[in-house]
Amino acid sequence: MNRREFLQSTAVTGFATLVDAPEVRAQSRQDSLLVISEGGPNTLDVQGVGANRPAYEVSWNCYDRLVSYGIKTLADGSRSYDQKTIAPELAERWEVDAKGVTFHLRRNATFHDGTPVKAADVKWSFDRAVSVGGFPTSQMAAGSLLKPEQFEAIGDNAFRVNFVRPDALTLPDIAVVVPAIYNSELVKKNGTDKDPWGLEFTKTNTAGSGAFKVEKWTPGTEVIYTRNDDWKSGPLPKLKRVIWRQVPSAGNRRALIERGDVDISFDLPTKDFAELKAKDSVAVTSTPISNGMWCIELNVTKPPFDNVKVRQAVAYAVPYQKIMDAVLFGEAKPLYGAASNTPTDSAWPSPTSYKTDMARAKALLSEAGMADGFETTISLDAGQGTLSEPIALLVQESLAALNIKTTIDKIPGSNWRGEMLKKTMPLMINFFSGWLDYPEYFFFFTYHGQNAVFNTMGYRNPDLDQLIEAARGQAASGDQSAYQATVARMITLGYDQAPRIPLFQPFLSVASQKSIEGYVYWFHRQLDYRSLTKMA
Repeated sequence: MNRREFLQSTAVTGFATLVDAPEVRAQSRQDSLLVISEGGPNTLDVQGVGANRPAYEVSWNCYDRLVSYGIKTLADGSRSYDQKTIAPELAERWEVDAKGVTFHLRRNATFHDGTPVKAADVKWSFDRAVSVGGFPTSQMAAGSLLKPEQFEAIGDNAFRVNFVRPDALTLPDIAVVVPAIYNSELVKKNGTDKDPWGLEFTKTNTAGSGAFKVEKWTPGTEVIYTRNDDWKSGPLPKLKRVIWRQVPSAGNRRALIERGDVDISFDLPTKDFAELKAKDSVAVTSTPISNGMWCIELNVTKPPFDNVKVRQAVAYAVPYQKIMDAVLFGEAKPLYGAASNTPTDSAWPSPTSYKTDMARAKALLSEAGMADGFETTISLDAGQGTLSEPIALLVQESLAALNIKTTIDKIPGSNWRGEMLKKTMPLMINFFSGWLDYPEYFFFFTYHGQNAVFNTMGYRNPDLDQLIEAARGQAASGDQSAYQATVARMITLGYDQAPRIPLFQPFLSVASQKSIEGYVYWFHRQLDYRSLTKMA
């Protein structure tokens, strides 16, 4: 099925093609699952250039990491990863000393092609992650995993990470998506002199040892997985087959889940999730996204957003409550309207003191010499358009009252990360969620002068960098009093400078048939097929 035929098949009057194909009819069995979402992966390799969020789902299910996180039950009975518990995966045990950590690998683990997983593969995989640049290398740096010299293969079944400094985030960072373990010989065989890390090969091929294999990938249309029956890094999943299809229309995605034609629907508008909860015809699980917020992000490297008064004017012009009411329908936590930009407790994310105040916005523009307004572009990720587009329209309307004329640029989801890397968009409606749920981790990626891809604003402030690094050091030493004080100063400075304007902390909502059990909320905001089961 080509893309055009597929899109036609998902029209409201033409569900039959979507649900009646032989590979989809199998979803009625207890060992098969049919998942739909708005967008899909733009690569099969999380370490690839511009890998988008759906690519995390491929990596999480098809690759192993040395360690993962435990699972906990929340107050509402739903399940979530537990960031305080590190759990075995490819490594069955580990020992931490003052100078490093040594992991002992499972001796019976194999890659999908049957090749045994050895410490040399782990060493090569960690070397790759710190060397390819971009997001993977920044992610490794968040845990002070910086250079190949830190990593050591000890025989075939032990691997050591030598610390460069005390860092409380080192072991948690090894449990996130990026430090996946690759079949090094397979990837090297398909590399080139210009591409020694085999990024072109792993863009369209998996080379892991994880619980699932990609049987077929049609970009923009579907991913079909089959279970790896030889998986040794955890209990063998109940599901043998997962079909993940992309359905661009939110209305079609809702209709498919309500009709019972699919098992799980991701990425529905918040209004649909709110209504589905009320109807109780399907199961809806909503979890606040840890360390995540939707923001307006302003490129400080170019006029007019190099002027802090202009940035603050935009912050006071945002129609916060309209966004909450018309776009979110209560499915989010507001991040505005506090008494001060200085947090009053340790809860994170914390709200800013900004609120809609057009008179103050006009005064700030006047002070900045921009009383007559200006023209700019609002950029958004069309792959997250169910939220970003209505937010952009409300912001556009509000800015027009300040004589700020805007056009909206809807960038395809598969290209969004690449555009972020360019750091040329002047004003963005964007979402970021830190995998490790600590404020200094969020700031390391989004404000720090290392200028990671998520610092779309191009913001650099040595004073803020010092606070971020001080917080990391205090967390490592266990000095909680100093840590909390430093974090408060860090948040205040970042919010006062307003390179990014927090809007709200969203919920991750997933609609499923009531026969689906085992869903777990993960920091990467994608599905873990390994825990899912389908009841008769």
